[in-house]
Amino acid sequence: MLEIKDVSLEIEGKRGVEILKDINLKFYEKKIYVITGPNGGGKSSLAKIIMGVYNPTKGSILLDGQEITESNIAERARLGIGYAFQSPPRFKGIKVKELLKMAASRNPNNVNICDLLYDVGLCAQDYLNRDVDASLSGGEMKRIEIATVLARNLKIAVFDEPEAGIDLWSFQKLAETFKNIHTKYDTTIVIISHQERIMELADEIILMSNGTISAQSERDTILATILDNNACACSTNCAKGVGQNAECIG
Repeated sequence: MLEIKDVSLEIEGKRGVEILKDINLKFYEKKIYVITGPNGGGKSSLAKIIMGVYNPTKGSILLDGQEITESNIAERARLGIGYAFQSPPRFKGIKVKELLKMAASRNPNNVNICDLLYDVGLCAQDYLNRDVDASLSGGEMKRIEIATVLARNLKIAVFDEPEAGIDLWSFQKLAETFKNIHTKYDTTIVIISHQERIMELADEIILMSNGTISAQSERDTILATILDNNACACSTNCAKGVGQNAECIG
C-alpha cells in the first residue's frame, strides 16, 4: 500500500503558493485509481510527488509502511514504483526486445517478453526487432512503455495522461490494455486522465482541484457526478447558443 499523509508542495520561485495542500490518500494493492479534475489542479504534481521527481514541502509518503519521503527517483524505482510519461522517450539504436530485456533485468521472475507484448495488444513477431524510434506511432510507443512497466513487476505504476497524442483506434487499444493488466497483474495502477473511457476502468476515482482532493469514491458514484455536471454545463451553453454540443458527452 502507498500512503500519502498531509502532503503539501510549494514550487521554488512561488513561495507562499501551495501547488498541493494537505493531500491524504491511500492506494491499495491490485486496484486501478484514476485521478481527474480541471487543468492546473495539481494532478501531475501529485504524480511527480509519488515518483520522487518533487519532494513535498511537508507531509510524508509511505510504501508498505516504510518511510520513503526523502527517497530519490532511483531508490523508489528499486522499491517498485514506476512512472510513465505523457510522451514516452524514444531510443535510437535500441530494439524493442532489448528495451524489454533491460526492463526485466531486475525482475526475479522468469519474464517472457513475447507474452508481455501480447498483454499490451502487440504481436511479438512484428515488434521484437523494431527500433524504439520515430518509426513507431504514439499508440505503439505507449503500449511498449506499458510493457516495460509490466516487465519490472512494479508495486505502483503511475501513468500521466496515457491517452495524450494518440488516435482513437490506439486509445481504444490502450483502454483494453489497462483492463487486461487489472485482471492479470498485482500492480496498483494510478492513472491521470480526463477521458471517460479510462475512468470507467477505475475501482476508485479521485477528483482534484486547486491542489486539494475535492472528492474520492467508487467509480460509479464519482463518474455519475462528473457526467451530471458536464450535462448541466452543456445545457446551459446550448441554451445561450454558445458552443452548442461541443461540451456534450454522448
